Amino acid sequence: MEFNDNEAIYLQIASYVGEQVLRQQWPPDQKIPSVRELAAELQVNPNTVMRTYELLQSQGVVYNRRGLGLFVAPAGAEQVRAVRRERFLQHELPAFFNTISLLDISLAELAQRYEAFKTAQAATLAPTPHEN
Repeated sequence: MEFNDNEAIYLQIASYVGEQVLRQQWPPDQKIPSVRELAAELQVNPNTVMRTYELLQSQGVVYNRRGLGLFVAPAGAEQVRAVRRERFLQHELPAFFNTISLLDISLAELAQRYEAFKTAQAATLAPTPHEN
């Protein structure tokens, strides 16, 4: 994982974990990597991962099973989506609107490109038929 200097590392790790949850790589009630495992995988200090996991617990994304570890909450994906949605609407969307205004990009062009993006995404996510 490549970290950028614009955001705290623990928040970037929280985004990574959230993406795993949203993509169903870590489905509801599945055990997630331990603090040490994820720290080793991402090559960060375990305290940083601990801070990430504490944040995700407070957001209801993961929960602790005493003695067993952390698991994805049944509504973990919805929680991630809600947090990300609010962050996007409050912080990223105003900058996006400013950019499209400065570049004189129409909503019609954005809609057309967004539909093309969704079509391409669906094609990459679609299961491929197995050859016999």
